[in-house]
Amino acid sequence: MTIGNRGAGLAPIPRDPRQDPDFDPAAESRRLLRAIRVATLATLTDAGAPFATLTTIATDYDGAPILLLSKLARHTGYLERDGRCSLLLAQGGRGDPMAHPRLTLNATAAPTKDPLVRGRFLRRNPKASLYADFADFGFWRAEIDAVHLNGGFARAASFGPEHILSDVSGAQALIDGEARLVDEMNADQAGTLALCAEKLDRANPGNWRASGIDPDGLDLVSGDETARLTFPRAVSTPQEAREALSELARLAEEA
Repeated sequence: MTIGNRGAGLAPIPRDPRQDPDFDPAAESRRLLRAIRVATLATLTDAGAPFATLTTIATDYDGAPILLLSKLARHTGYLERDGRCSLLLAQGGRGDPMAHPRLTLNATAAPTKDPLVRGRFLRRNPKASLYADFADFGFWRAEIDAVHLNGGFARAASFGPEHILSDVSGAQALIDGEARLVDEMNADQAGTLALCAEKLDRANPGNWRASGIDPDGLDLVSGDETARLTFPRAVSTPQEAREALSELARLAEEA
């Protein structure tokens, strides 16, 4: 469910006039970026040829993809030589696979030691905690350079990263308090999280738990499934995030 007016003040994304006027490529791209946690990673070999593999991902507060890579993997060596890469995030589903939305990102990846990155990745992908501290594993952050969305038939668009990244300026209080706030929501608001996931994001019933919070929304997981709740407006503090969740709960109850 898309709520609010993200991207205000940006130049409009070039659109084919034949496209459905209700198609919002920026909103759909933000949803895919935040909701999907497995991506095809394409790197460049030493000879400059493309090399594609599969990897789990999370997103940083601003939406930049976070990767956990082993130095023993070939793609890690390629990134160490040349950080340019591409990530394909495909939603998948029943029927014709080409009818489902997928997001392609051109990016430049570099290692990061930021402990907050580690926390966000492991909350999103808890099974990775089994090997995240192995000596050969390290976290990488991919700076998005360009975006291409294929949302299905006659629903394609190419644009810059400014349309899908979240503005984190002024949100340090939210960032500093995220881990505690996630624990609080999971302990005290489990029913609310499930209600919002099922009613606002059309998710399957499950044990929905918060995995991350950013200025624009809340990431949820239930086993191998994910959901994304977009806040009515951007938030910058834990209290504003609590108020936004309460507003979403009211909308879910009315749905």
